[in-house]
Amino acid sequence: MLTSYPPRECGIATFSMDLKQAVERMFGSSVQFRIAAIDDGKQHTYPREVAFVFDSHEPTDYQQLAVQINNDPYARALILQHEFGLFDNRRHTDFISMLRSINKPVVLVMHTVLPAPDALLKEKVSALAKFVDRVIVMTKHSAGLLQTTYGINTSKIAVIPHGTHLIQPQPKEVLKEKYGLQHRTVLSTFGLISRNKNIETSLKALRTIVQKYPEVIFLVLGRTHPCVVKAEGESYREELLQLVQDYHLENHVRFVNRYLTLEEMLEYLQATDIYLFTSKDPVQAVSGTFSYALSAGCAIVSTPIPHASELLENGSGLLFDFENADSLAAQVLRYLDDPEFRKSLSGKAMETMASTAWENVANRYMALLEILQQQPVLFPYALPPVQMAHLKKMTTDRGMVQFAHLQEPDLSSGYTLDDNARALIAVSMLYQQIPADELLKLMNRYLNFIKDCQLADGRFLNYRNETGAFTEENEQVNLEDANGRAVWALGYVAGMKQVLPDASVCLATALLEKTFPKLELMQSPRAIAFSIKGLFYYTQGDPSYKLLWLFEHLGEKLVRSYQLHADKKWHWFEPYLTYANSVLPEALLMAYRATKRPLYKSIAKESFDFLLSKIFAGGQIQVISNKGWLHKDAEAARYGEQPIDVAYTIVALDQFYAVYKEERYAQKIRQAYEWFLGRNHLNRIIYNPATGGCFDGLEEKGVNLNQGAESTVCHLIARLTAAPYYRYASQGGGSFSLMQQDFADIAAAN
Repeated sequence: MLTSYPPRECGIATFSMDLKQAVERMFGSSVQFRIAAIDDGKQHTYPREVAFVFDSHEPTDYQQLAVQINNDPYARALILQHEFGLFDNRRHTDFISMLRSINKPVVLVMHTVLPAPDALLKEKVSALAKFVDRVIVMTKHSAGLLQTTYGINTSKIAVIPHGTHLIQPQPKEVLKEKYGLQHRTVLSTFGLISRNKNIETSLKALRTIVQKYPEVIFLVLGRTHPCVVKAEGESYREELLQLVQDYHLENHVRFVNRYLTLEEMLEYLQATDIYLFTSKDPVQAVSGTFSYALSAGCAIVSTPIPHASELLENGSGLLFDFENADSLAAQVLRYLDDPEFRKSLSGKAMETMASTAWENVANRYMALLEILQQQPVLFPYALPPVQMAHLKKMTTDRGMVQFAHLQEPDLSSGYTLDDNARALIAVSMLYQQIPADELLKLMNRYLNFIKDCQLADGRFLNYRNETGAFTEENEQVNLEDANGRAVWALGYVAGMKQVLPDASVCLATALLEKTFPKLELMQSPRAIAFSIKGLFYYTQGDPSYKLLWLFEHLGEKLVRSYQLHADKKWHWFEPYLTYANSVLPEALLMAYRATKRPLYKSIAKESFDFLLSKIFAGGQIQVISNKGWLHKDAEAARYGEQPIDVAYTIVALDQFYAVYKEERYAQKIRQAYEWFLGRNHLNRIIYNPATGGCFDGLEEKGVNLNQGAESTVCHLIARLTAAPYYRYASQGGGSFSLMQQDFADIAAAN
């Protein structure tokens, strides 16, 4: 990547480091960046990834860089971060000569596209575009300018937004206290300070705002831009300080005059109530600081630069006229006068920016680079670390809350047996690797929730409200599947005699054995399947427990269902594929392992391979849509994919690999897990790696950003199940054991 780069203080330098780090988080050691750092003459001490210090004033550097790229067998492509101010305009011919001589794909990232170029600028941009393979811009507006004003072919242009950071949300009041902002309503602006920021307009507006809301404080976050300091020193900042005095705003303005770390910047933005973006440059193409503020959930007031107008067109923020202090004050007061309005726009802002997470930007860059390779290539993903923050946030003293609004638990949705059973399995899986007291406390909380749901006859109720009381829904909904999931969870824990404390195992065993008289009455195929899974884990924990009669009784029900509906073209247990499909063949395979009945094994494999043929294509998984089940002799609906089905498929693949040792099953586990990472039709990550919260679904044009219990727990199950196959793949086959360091990293992260 040819770019400015830290420690140089520059927006493009920060952008480039964020992009590099995001790609390496997502793809690990399969992708490495070597940086050609554009020098500014300050003798920086660059980090080790900087392999070439590029002087744009020196003609020989252009050709030397081209030779280095061409001769490096590991160099697959060049990403060129472009801003005309970074390069010596007198060396344009050398620049073009360099591009012409590079014999590998070149991607040009244009951070600025001017709307009314003179003939010379138009010619320069057209020449740059001619000798690169793709031109990336960050807004649809910039893409339109390249097409209509500069005459660049649409096929050569890609729109990939400026990245933003997924964060682990912190309470606003906690952060305000940390930074000495208690009981204050915080307005802020952020970035390297220059006259173009037009902060004086905010100070003028503040005079009106504090008359009505004297608790308001305005933070000016960031040091003066190094180029400004070089040209005029700190004169602009001194003028602003004088205005603060002239307007008697000393108690309402705070300057944080330093280059903020990423952590500090994100914390200040989370502490901010209203973010002010006051640029007076009407042709500014994009702003990283604006993007970061919007993604942090700040209520926004912005001048109508193209980037802001495009992002706020859905009503996720407010605009005001350039350099119009009265207009700015009026928009800020709209927010302050109506806290609910401000809160609603804050949530909409986060939804607007979800697709711009750096992880998604990394996916789109790598998808583009995959296409541009001379031979098709898929860069393999890295296995991400386990994060438990959101799971813990969703767990109260009663158990795991059912739903969330974005990342916030929705206590009014209550609790379900389903979610707490799955949570018990997920945390039990992790406890086997990290026997931590905190995990044991979570397990016991979920286990006690299941205990409290069990009736005297062994059956379970499913739905409880936020106070813990059972709801009328238990009388209106068939609860067999929920009962089956409870049996699965109890059997899993009861089978962990060698790992768990006796008290937990004994309680799970007692609750499980109480269900036995009811299990043989089950009719729902999925309830039967979940029950078989629970019984299998239970008997694996103590081989003296045979329960052959119960395995056979339940297994025969699945066999009869299969024989009733299957034909030469339809190898399935029902006349349609719906949800949690993979659990049916998985359970029948477990019944075979318990009973050694060959018929169970053959039907299990035939049906599972049939299912895989319907949900895998082109190296990706696309599970059955919840918008319309796949009926026999009908076309499958598309989109509406849910994490639970991907996770259940991974769990089933793990079971089939254990029996058959077919490499294709191991490969499909990795393909299926990478659905969460972005190997899907949108190239979108389906969970928040900062918290472990998993989004509720993948739709045609976006992601359902709510992070409920089902999705979050199922991602954790999928992640833990897939882990050995990543270790196996990296070793080229062989051992499936997980290194202890993997789990030391998990423990440290949580």
